[in-house]
Order: sequence, then structure tokens, then C-alpha cells
Amino acid sequence: MLRSVLPALAIILQCAISTAQTVKTTQGYVKGVEEQGILVFKGIPYASAARFKAPTTRPEWKDTLSCTTFGPVAPQFDGRVVGEEDCLRLNLYTPGVKGKKPVVVWVHGGGMTGGTGMWMNGHAFADHDSIITITINYRLGAFGFLYLGDVPGYETAANNAVLDLIASLQWIQENVAAFGGDPGSVTVMGESAGAKLSSVLLVAPAAKGKYSQLVLESGGVNCIRDVTTAKAIRKRLMDTLGITDPKQLLNLSVNDIITAQAKVLKGASGTNYFGPMADDRIVYSDAYNWLRKHPLKDVRVLLGSNKAEALLFMNIDRRLYHPDLAVLRDWFGKNGDLVQVPADTAGIIQTLSRIMYQLHTYRLANVLAAQKANVWLYSFEQPDHGKPATHGQELGYIWGSNHPLPNPDLQVKIHADWVNFIRGRNPWTKYDSRKIGMIYGEPTRESKISGYEDPDYPAMGFLLD
Repeated sequence: MLRSVLPALAIILQCAISTAQTVKTTQGYVKGVEEQGILVFKGIPYASAARFKAPTTRPEWKDTLSCTTFGPVAPQFDGRVVGEEDCLRLNLYTPGVKGKKPVVVWVHGGGMTGGTGMWMNGHAFADHDSIITITINYRLGAFGFLYLGDVPGYETAANNAVLDLIASLQWIQENVAAFGGDPGSVTVMGESAGAKLSSVLLVAPAAKGKYSQLVLESGGVNCIRDVTTAKAIRKRLMDTLGITDPKQLLNLSVNDIITAQAKVLKGASGTNYFGPMADDRIVYSDAYNWLRKHPLKDVRVLLGSNKAEALLFMNIDRRLYHPDLAVLRDWFGKNGDLVQVPADTAGIIQTLSRIMYQLHTYRLANVLAAQKANVWLYSFEQPDHGKPATHGQELGYIWGSNHPLPNPDLQVKIHADWVNFIRGRNPWTKYDSRKIGMIYGEPTRESKISGYEDPDYPAMGFLLD
């Protein structure tokens, strides 16, 4: 009788273990929730954030922390001011706490001033691909990128969002094994501002060893600003607030700072205003030269851009359909003087797409490939109801979509390619001197991607005097 019961008992115990909802982390126990057959831990604090200060290790908690609902978003303007300064949370989706599964870390976009990790559905990779998926919050806008190098004790302020990302990766190194993950197989993946922030890991020495792969969708190191530009953006914010001493920013309300920030941004053109700053300590200047002198042969990078990136922004800021110098300076700062746009709409889309994203993507790919690095380049060109592929349209193919996609077979293909890369496999032919990349569209094929270059355009995408 006992022998007949033991196998069933073993199965019950195994199921109980595989669906255990409490996990011990370095700060204490966390309790998750079962969703769609996997375990999800929402709003885990990965660090503490004091205003304009570098992130610090979260104090230990005594009781089990309930991580069954998403945490607060970073302060931002969404029709009104929302969010909290204590926002450094991550969400973890795991198929089970046993084993050593690859890990993907999603860094959300939103122009460095908006967004949240909860926007992306971690089930897309965790449920069927056995990949632990982590989505993070990081500090945005003035709270993550404001220059305060002249205020003692706040020298890191312009790069605190970079330090937030690195702090999340450190937490993952220390804790992901307890959730069934492999700390030696961590892919950082982002789109738009998320790709830009993630790319900075390449030139941030403190990030070394905390990740093994990057996926950069429509974004690169062109987001790094110089000190002059960072100071100029701070002046705009302080002028809007009516203050003259940067120390006053330490005591203003979140509502006042974010409201003033929204006025400075003035809509879509302000997506370039905030970003990491080259301080040659946390983030190194002239990223391309830094990478030439400091090869990263052990880091694998998958990167690419979309055919008509600019169309999305043109439809948000209609001035871009007929851009004059004032509009171009709004978008590119003093670099706007270098942008020569044709008169026809198709030409404007092509030119702005190149300047916004493609030029910088190809530059980074070429620098990495010249070092014999492991680089894979793509171009997303799948039309959508007769319109060319614009900014962000690849996301539905990678993560799945609630709406029917024009090419469902392509969705299967792209998702599988991303899964293969995250697992450490070669998704297609490596990018090297032959310039071979993957073109997703009609048809999807490997082909030479010649790219675009303008030697007169600087490495930093947005510059101010």
C-alpha cells in the first residue's frame, strides 16, 4: 500500500516545490503569485533611491514582503504628475525556481522621461521559452539625469539612471539563482530610450561582468550628452521653476519639478533632452573611441533599427512634415544645422530616420564588428497596412500583440530569433566586414546592409551650447 502511494506523493511534493511562492533574497523573503502557470514577483525593491543620490542597497526586511502587485512608477507627467521617488522596483517572471535558466532584463522606453517596467508582459518569454524575464523601473527625467556636478554630494545625479540599471543587474547577480536563473547568462534588452540607456553599459566600467548580452532596438550611445548640454537643460528647468540656485531643487516638490519639466520638454521634441552624461567616471565620453580602445569581445550584441523610424514622431509633431531650422533645433539642438531635409515626404521620412536612429545604429555595429566582437544587425522593414515600419513596430512581433499583425509568420520568426540569441545561440550570420544582416519584411532574408553614415554628424545626437 505504501509503495503505491509514494509515487503519487512524490508528484504532489514536486508540484508543491515547483509552484513555491516564497523565495529568499539577500534582503529577505519575497512572496509572489502564480499567473498562467508560472510564478510572478511584482514590485521587488532592488535598491533605495534618495533624491539626486546614487542608488544604495535596500535595507533588509524582517517579515516576508508581499510582491503580488506592481510597485510605483518613477515620477513622470502623464496628463498629470504621477509616480513616487522610491520607485526602484523590478518584476520577475519565472517558470520555476529550480535549474539555471537564461535571464532577459527589459529596460523600457519612453524618451528617458516616461514609462514603466509593468508595461511589458513578461509572460511572452517566461511561459513557453523557459526564460526568466525581469522588467525594471529606473529614475526618469530630472530625477535620473539632472546635472548637479556643482552641488557637493550630488555629483552622480546626471547618471543616476545608469547607476539604477547597474544596481538592478547587481541585484540579479546576487539573487536570480534563487528564482531558477543563471547569473552568467543575463541579456539586457531595451527599445528606444531603453536601448539607449542599455547601450551605455558598454562604456560604463561599473557594469562589467554584470551582463553578457545586449539587445538594442532603435537606440545607441548617441544618447550620451556632454556637460555643456546637461547644464543647458538644467538651466531651462531652473528658469521655468523661477530659481537661480540648484540647491533649491533638493527641497522642491515632485509635482513642481515634473510640471516644470513637462513645460521644458514641450512634447515629442523633448525626448532627446534628458540622458546620461559623459563624466569620464561613470560614463565615458566619445563612446566610439572608448570602445575602440577597450574591446568587449566577451559581450554579444544584437542591434537594429526600423525602416521609417521618424514617421511616428512626424505624426506626433506635425511640424516635422515641413521642418524649418527652428524645428530641427528643437529636435537635435545645434546638430539641427547639419540636417538637410528634402522637400518630399518620403525623403523627409528617410532623412530623419537616418539621423534619429540608423546612423548611430550602424556606427555602433561597425565599431563593435571591427573588434571581432559578436554582433548581429537587423533592419525591421515589415509594412503595416500600407505604411512603412515606424518606431516601435517591431515590439509586437517580439513580445506578441493584442491585435492581429500583418505578418503572423514573421512574428514566429522574430520571436524565435530573439529566443535563440538570449539562449546564447547565433540567430543569423554574424555582422562583420561583409556587412551581412537580417532584413525582416517582405521577404525576410539575410542580406548586405550598407547602412548610412554622415561624417559631419557628431557622436552625440543632441547638443546645446
